[in-house]
Amino acid sequence: MEGDNGNGEEMVPGPCLSGYVDDGSTESHRYYLSRRTVLEMLRDRGYSVHPSEIDLSLQDFRALHGQTPDVDRLRFSAAHPSDPSDRILVIYCGPGIVKVNVIRGLHSQITNKDTLTGLILILQSQITSQALKTLDLYPFKVEMFQITDLLVNITKHVLKPKHQVLTERAKQNLLRKYNIEEKQLPRMSQKDAIAKYYGLERGQVVKVIYSRDITKAHVTYRCVW
Repeated sequence: MEGDNGNGEEMVPGPCLSGYVDDGSTESHRYYLSRRTVLEMLRDRGYSVHPSEIDLSLQDFRALHGQTPDVDRLRFSAAHPSDPSDRILVIYCGPGIVKVNVIRGLHSQITNKDTLTGLILILQSQITSQALKTLDLYPFKVEMFQITDLLVNITKHVLKPKHQVLTERAKQNLLRKYNIEEKQLPRMSQKDAIAKYYGLERGQVVKVIYSRDITKAHVTYRCVW
């Protein structure tokens, strides 16, 4: 809007607010954000993820998948560079409640089970207790995330300390250095958001680094249980 700013000077119109509004579907935006977080999560676990996949723009994502993406087309897998046989598959479930027939259907669709070491299911609704029991059909680890928990990468939050997963060798060196046992370390629940992000198992240890603006960074260690 043009006008006078009160000083006799003509006001130059700024950018229209509508230019900042996302005119695409909320559904496609949710899929885009969650997919990016999962790709970053797999990369942080050491799997091979091409940067171009993570850097894909929302516009390009919609050009590929449309405003109402087909969950089957969103499936992808990633392998570990040091061990190509270590491969994890990511599957999006539909918007409905995940029942036994859904889990069994997915199980029958995965024809290369012997070449997988893990499966990540991204849920958009609840999963029934019977469906949870049916996960025992899978001969590998199955992880589940709600899509709403993947819209933001929690490890990028400015208030979150940095976490570094220790190798088994580094863990044993730590225990010897301080002459302590694993059970004496502070604990982290396997259900903790950070533990789920890195896919941590019981007994694994993470180095937690708290940054300080004035003082030196504070470091502690936590053992998953």
